Amino acid sequence: MLRALFQPDLYHGHNKTHRFFEGWYFKLVDPSRRFVIAVIPGIFMGDTPAETHSFVQVINGTDISYNYELFPATSFRADKKRFALQVGDNAFSGNRMKLRIDSPGLQLAGDLRLSGNIRWPDSLLQPGSMGYYNFLTFMQCYSQVCAMHADLNGSMVINGEHVDFTGGSCYIEKNWGRDFPYAWVWVQSNNFSRAPVSLSCSIAHIPFLTGSFRGFLIGLHLEGSFYKFATTNKSVLEMMKTGHDVALSVRNREHSLWLQTYSEADRFILCKGPRENQMMPFVEETLQGRVNVTLTENRTGRVLFRDTGVCAGIEYGGNQAMLFGEDSGLAQVVTTAENME
Repeated sequence: MLRALFQPDLYHGHNKTHRFFEGWYFKLVDPSRRFVIAVIPGIFMGDTPAETHSFVQVINGTDISYNYELFPATSFRADKKRFALQVGDNAFSGNRMKLRIDSPGLQLAGDLRLSGNIRWPDSLLQPGSMGYYNFLTFMQCYSQVCAMHADLNGSMVINGEHVDFTGGSCYIEKNWGRDFPYAWVWVQSNNFSRAPVSLSCSIAHIPFLTGSFRGFLIGLHLEGSFYKFATTNKSVLEMMKTGHDVALSVRNREHSLWLQTYSEADRFILCKGPRENQMMPFVEETLQGRVNVTLTENRTGRVLFRDTGVCAGIEYGGNQAMLFGEDSGLAQVVTTAENME
């Protein structure tokens, strides 16, 4: 669909019948930062009608729980002209969420308004956060940062507990395609001591034509300025993984960024993702991480920003050796856009 090509927030599956998925990820944090949940509406199309369904996934980072609410495929509806979708009685858009789930494992009801959305900067020739990769038709998986940050207004009842999200924060992204990557790492936080600050970091193994490469999209919104480090702008990435945490440094022509995550292994939750014609439990995620961030100016070495993000989402999946090498302890790789040249 041509409109969705230039507006990646929109649904891409109107003409799809099988081997396709699409899901939107809403991460919600209340102003006290005690409650943090992720709500993921979407649709999965298998090879047969038996595998095809829509869903709403809920990751509760407060009580470390996970629910996969299954709906018929016919319960999924998406607007062709704007970012708006429904799964059953649940409605989602860039400015509102209405939740109505009443199942044996989860009772969730609320009406939230989103405002002041901060977007990943793009252009006609570089639509969305993936830029010109959106024009390629053979990618395994596509992604889009719909909102680096949005302000919340409204409340929600979660398993009988009333939570006021007014004054809290929201982050929105999405994925679509055939399958999740064979390996990836994702880090996100928009809860720093200074506001508005938001970080989004995705690193993945990407099949491409006859080979593959490590692609990355890292963006930092800092008080009205946006700093982009990505495969598409020839940034250089070095990274290291220890247990559930990752340290990385990345630089472009003008700036350098350093990240270090901190997490507890028992706070990770096993979630489902698309793989091999089914939704499989192979995605590991926590919403209770921390991430140290330092941004410097290359020419002068001046520190432009140093802070720690909390309520950080840290997620990984697949064969991590594809990103970090075969060693399970410390390993390091260097990724550049020259892999594509």
